Amino acid sequence: MHVKSLRVKLDYGRTGLEVELPDARVQAVLGLQPAPALENPSAAIAEALAHPIGCAPLSELAAGKQSACLVISDITRPVPNRILLPEVIRVLEAAGVPSDGIFILIATGTHRPSTEAEILEMVGPEIAAGYRVLNHVAGDLETHRYLGETPNGVPIWVDSRYLDAEVKVSLALIEPHFMAGFSGGRKSICPGICAMETVKIWHGPRFIGHELSDSGSVRGNPVHEDSLYVARKSGLQFICDVTLDEQRRLTGVFAGEVEAAGLAGVERARRVAVAPLDSPADVVVTTCAGYPLDLTFYQAVKGMVGALPALKPGGAIVIASECAEGIGNAHFRDILLDSDDLEAFVKRTYEPGFFIPDQWEAHELWKAVKSAEVYVVASGIPAETLSRCFVKPVATVEEGVRQALETRGPDAKLVVIPKGPYVLPQVQ
Repeated sequence: MHVKSLRVKLDYGRTGLEVELPDARVQAVLGLQPAPALENPSAAIAEALAHPIGCAPLSELAAGKQSACLVISDITRPVPNRILLPEVIRVLEAAGVPSDGIFILIATGTHRPSTEAEILEMVGPEIAAGYRVLNHVAGDLETHRYLGETPNGVPIWVDSRYLDAEVKVSLALIEPHFMAGFSGGRKSICPGICAMETVKIWHGPRFIGHELSDSGSVRGNPVHEDSLYVARKSGLQFICDVTLDEQRRLTGVFAGEVEAAGLAGVERARRVAVAPLDSPADVVVTTCAGYPLDLTFYQAVKGMVGALPALKPGGAIVIASECAEGIGNAHFRDILLDSDDLEAFVKRTYEPGFFIPDQWEAHELWKAVKSAEVYVVASGIPAETLSRCFVKPVATVEEGVRQALETRGPDAKLVVIPKGPYVLPQVQ
């Protein structure tokens, strides 16, 4: 008997992945809510810089200053820096900041340094050739300065080069984030340009284990609140946050004071990201939003956790994430490949004095695999290696769906989330 199929294109790598799913089993395909793309992005950015939210225009803040640090995200975030940077630099130079006093600091957080090829892709050849573009290195404590502690006891160590700049600006993308609620300007500073000494506490068990440390959650979320505190304490004067549509076109620019402009952007992003769902499903097919977010298994965990609100307890997740760079950095890779029991490892992280960089991602992976059976399609990781990461490797999404449905009965239903963690499923 012929089973009618539904073709869906999932975000996967640079080109996407076409899959065929049993139409009768598909309960819903969830995506971003429609939002009009800005007709003239450069003009919209210029307008936002001149009429910001909650503070003076960037031109006034920069008047008479001799140095400026522009903090940008690394390659794992599709921030439209090629559009943003020229407008910000134009305002700074018109205000009198010399071009050789302007530098760009890549907020790598605890990720690896950006390569020359990635820098060219992120900022474009003209800016790469005309301005200093520097990597933040979290493990080099000597390049950071201590600024005290947050109210929750997080030691604040921030990149000295940023602190020494007279004008401090961050450029970022607002999207759902599985710990901080949403990304944005304050996260460019913490964890973006903080030392490991800061991140290991801020990303520690008592923060990410908090009930409000979750995607879409801001109010009362200690991960968000301490990140905001660090951004202010470090002297961040101005942010330029943006929102994007499904084609990654600019839909909004939110410039100004870190909290006021950030929250305005969050509310816009929330309206676009929330996808209503009548009831949770037995199986969720999802992604890690394609390139650049799905470069590693480390990042793919975001797609798994982001699918949980759409899933029945004990359901299955089938995630397609290319993982072209493999599992991720050495710390996370060793945690997974050297552990026989993920729950036991997570429990060890609560022991006083215990710390391994990237242990927080093991926490998040545990959230997913303790709640769901997780099937993973990842062409960048051999199946034998993937099977040691507490998930089930499958060659295709179709095979993962077949296995997941097989054990859940003839009435089992699917929800599909082609853009993965960029979408916030919300059961009504």
